[in-house]
Amino acid sequence: MATDGDRTPSEVLDNLQVEAFHPESDREPGEDNIQRFGFDIHPVVFPVSLVVIALFITLTLFFKDISSVLGLYTPAGELMTASWAYTSVFEFINEKFGWFYVLTVNVIIIALAFFALSKYGMIRIGGPKAEKEFSDFEWIAMLFSAGMGIGLLFFGVAEPMFHFASGGGSFFDVGESTAAAGGAAIGITYFHWGFHPWAIYGLVGLGLAFFSFNRGLPLTFRSIFWPLLGKRIYSWPGHLIDLTAVFATLFGLATALGLGVRQMNAGLTFIGTNFFGVGIPSSVWVQIGLIALITSIATVSVAAGLEGGVKKLSKANVYLMFTMLAFMILAGPTLFILDTLVGGLGVYLGNFLELSFYTEAFASEGVDWQHSWTVFYWGFWIAWSPFVGLFIARISKGRTIREFVGGVLILPSLVSFLWVAAFGGSALFVELERQANGIVGPLNQQGQAVALFELLSFYPFTLVSAAVGTLLLGTFFVTSSDSGSLVVDHLTSGGKHDVPKPQRIMWAVTEGSVAAVLLLGNGLNALRTASITTGLPFAAVLLLMVYTIYLGLDHELEILESEEFEELVDEIEDEDDVEVSKESGEIVTDIDEPDGTAGD
Repeated sequence: MATDGDRTPSEVLDNLQVEAFHPESDREPGEDNIQRFGFDIHPVVFPVSLVVIALFITLTLFFKDISSVLGLYTPAGELMTASWAYTSVFEFINEKFGWFYVLTVNVIIIALAFFALSKYGMIRIGGPKAEKEFSDFEWIAMLFSAGMGIGLLFFGVAEPMFHFASGGGSFFDVGESTAAAGGAAIGITYFHWGFHPWAIYGLVGLGLAFFSFNRGLPLTFRSIFWPLLGKRIYSWPGHLIDLTAVFATLFGLATALGLGVRQMNAGLTFIGTNFFGVGIPSSVWVQIGLIALITSIATVSVAAGLEGGVKKLSKANVYLMFTMLAFMILAGPTLFILDTLVGGLGVYLGNFLELSFYTEAFASEGVDWQHSWTVFYWGFWIAWSPFVGLFIARISKGRTIREFVGGVLILPSLVSFLWVAAFGGSALFVELERQANGIVGPLNQQGQAVALFELLSFYPFTLVSAAVGTLLLGTFFVTSSDSGSLVVDHLTSGGKHDVPKPQRIMWAVTEGSVAAVLLLGNGLNALRTASITTGLPFAAVLLLMVYTIYLGLDHELEILESEEFEELVDEIEDEDDVEVSKESGEIVTDIDEPDGTAGD
């Protein structure tokens, strides 16, 4: 790492990260790619992904007809259909591997807290000289739009209402539709939308960002396993890791998009029936039409790229979402909402450890509750983690690990708590104070998608708020599709940051197609099964990822604390008049060039 006499100190500074931290590998991201017909693709990951996705679509669409011709029946004497297959797989994974999901997510949240609070928290993503690519607001807006948007709109009312009506599930087991059930409902919903899911996203984002920006490796999942595999990440072990991430991303995203269009359909039906006398049916074909419409909009946005499309839409999403949140707080029972926020946090934090490790092993009744909710959510978040984590990694260069974890883990969780308190709390107020079964009744009769709009019918400006809610679902759909397309592009192009426009458009269309097929393959059962199934193998990948991130950070810290690195930094500082910042007086956290721009 000694300076070269033929280079100026500024040139040494520019190459500091490469010389000190990058592994000894002459491979460039995507160097083995095939470049034809306007595409730039990895020779293994891209074609295998397409073949498996095409096979899945074919089997889902034609399973019933094939079974009818061949006379295939279940042990109960029923015709084997896609619906039966999805339900069977979902029940099997829940029964056999629910404990594994619970354990995995808790290991992740403990590991992430350790990385942030220990010395590793001082390490900067991209190295001491790295600059932030996006402002704090832009960063928070993009990660929140990618991570929670559609889900909070779908479940923000429906989930608290379900737990309220069931008496807090098998965990709390209090009286159904009582005040105690209301507190339990908010606490459980906080649990499912709080620190645990964002810890999953944070771990994946941290691993991808560190090994890409600090080690100079491709921005794909195979790079995280460099400490164990070395150059073998460029062969079949790496291909399998990236393929697992592609499938988890596509099916996790398709699940969210499928839920989103179900709710959009409910919103349009609600508005048309109640305000314009137009009967818009709630059907799979209407939802597929919505997928086609919004996917076409998403292709235009994704063609514009990260700066031109995704960032602008994400910021617009956040403005629109906070406008709707402010409306609910002001138009709804404001004091009750604030009480719900604080009281719900008390229930959540007071039962945090027990909720975190709960497995229904000793539940006397209602043992399907955790499988239908917690295990589904953990599988859902894990399936979404490649997509959200890689996207977060792509936008997080220049932040310290402590700053990264604080931003990813704390701030979005607080917004989720406020959203659930506002919408879930307002729904509870209706049930407890104004009209029993006013929201729970329609939810039980028509499904979870109607819950948000039934809530809005009890408060002023229903037409406007319902229209804004439906629009917000559409914009979140677009940003999620955009972000997912960019992520799958990275994975199927060997880790390249920029891929051709036709390739981005192709994946946007593919994501919409998978969501449409899942809806045809029995709607919600297919969506839930897709997320749980693809999340299972990736859960094992995440556990191994905890160890490889630890190895990578430990090696980085060893270099930062070494005498050789200190001598190199001192030489640059003396000769080039740069400003070096150290935390605890020993670890370099920031290096500013004379113009003061680096590391800002």
